[in-house]
Amino acid sequence: MMKNDANGKDIKNLWLAGVMGVVVGDALGCPVQFITRQEVKADPVKKMIGYGTFNLPAGSWTDDSSLTLALLSSIGDRKSVDTTDIMNRFVEWLDDGEYTPFGMSFDIGRGTMIAIEKYKRTHDAVTCGGTSEHDNGNGSLMIILPACIYGYVSGLSGEEAVDLIHRVSALTHGHMRSKMACGIYYFCMKPILDVEGPLKERLQRGVTAAFDFYEKNSDKYGGATEKYGNDELAYYDRIRDIEAFSELPEKDIKSSGYVVDSLEAAIWCLATTGSFEECELKAVNLGEDTDTIGATAGGLAGIFYGYDAIPSDWLEVIQRREWIEERCDVEAK
Repeated sequence: MMKNDANGKDIKNLWLAGVMGVVVGDALGCPVQFITRQEVKADPVKKMIGYGTFNLPAGSWTDDSSLTLALLSSIGDRKSVDTTDIMNRFVEWLDDGEYTPFGMSFDIGRGTMIAIEKYKRTHDAVTCGGTSEHDNGNGSLMIILPACIYGYVSGLSGEEAVDLIHRVSALTHGHMRSKMACGIYYFCMKPILDVEGPLKERLQRGVTAAFDFYEKNSDKYGGATEKYGNDELAYYDRIRDIEAFSELPEKDIKSSGYVVDSLEAAIWCLATTGSFEECELKAVNLGEDTDTIGATAGGLAGIFYGYDAIPSDWLEVIQRREWIEERCDVEAK
């Protein structure tokens, strides 16, 4: 397991393990995306397979990885988080097939599509993401890892990192619930890097820090309520106690494209397994939005278990693997 800090210790491996965790999880889930849990259980995923939903060869990845790689490339090239540059790269993905395995964009979420098309009209990155309650798909959560890593390796304070991550989320998903999911994901990543101990304990540290942060800053992030300290934070109440949450049966875990469901499913898979392979197989066999559950869990699983823990036979078939790994050679400012 890796130990990294904001002063540059093993930072290259952090980017590589996290981003490849996203890509591998995405590719593992790609062939069974949109298939019900019952259908997946009848023929469960046991290895990296191909074709299926999108009729693509094994190791093919979807919009989750494409947009993650666009964000990663922007950070790597600009050595900062430049929201206009990021949106320009999202346009290149949508219109020109950049950051894709085969030169064409596909599997495009509704909220992401609307945001990019709005940006093409207005050229205003700040206001392009949807902000209504109906704009809470998992499209920003699934790509947020590079922004989280950047915030960490740059040594930003908690509030600085959250503000940055919220800005990136808002490029496509600007409702506080979606931004908060990305913030919680960051707080879950941080103790994986900062402390020792089992993954479940580190996740508990992370969600505790996230809830403390959002409750203490409720005026800025969502509005106070007597019970929760924050209206939007209430939607994530089930993960407050990771031990209790991890004991929930699979039937109580939803794997839809709703951002709350996706974050819960990823954390549940992380907290109830003991290896990268076990975590990812559990994630994609939940059915439905399998690529995103796999990608979201895969980013943190990759960071915790390390790049070398990703099964080699899975890595070997990843499309454009060499190009992806070159993109992971990032220097923060």
